[in-house]
Amino acid sequence: MKALYQTFAVGLGLVPLAWIGSFSRGMLTLISPMPTLIVIPAFFLASPPSHLPYRLAILVPALLYFAWTPCLFRGDSQVPKRSWVLLARLSLLSVAYFVSSWGYGNQYQGHGYTFAICAVNILWLLGLWTSLYRSSRVCSFRANLFFHGALFAWLAWYAFPYLGELP
Repeated sequence: MKALYQTFAVGLGLVPLAWIGSFSRGMLTLISPMPTLIVIPAFFLASPPSHLPYRLAILVPALLYFAWTPCLFRGDSQVPKRSWVLLARLSLLSVAYFVSSWGYGNQYQGHGYTFAICAVNILWLLGLWTSLYRSSRVCSFRANLFFHGALFAWLAWYAFPYLGELP
């Protein structure tokens, strides 16, 4: 029962991170880089025919976290292999994203911002890989919970930040 509450608390904790990463400043900053996982759903929510409040997009990371980690609700201690695959793919996609968006970031946000946001993403990825390796060696529920919480926190707050001309 304790695992259920802890997993649920981590998922709910993603909502304020998504809000900070997307809507807290009203503009791109290092604190609010507008991650793609929030921005794209916000665009769809705000456009016809839905006309739903675009801020509902902050729920997307939590919903994905709950869908991805049913094993945590049961208190499983082993990180599923699909999470290894997910992190590997997200790492490669992140590199591809920064390579393809670097020019737009420099043009619209400036070199300093683009470099800093890339550096922060590199640190996130290094931390995630370290956490994943540690959780595979320790094999505990807390390590598994920490890794998945950190992974979805990165997706909610910093992954694939908006680089380019704002609409």
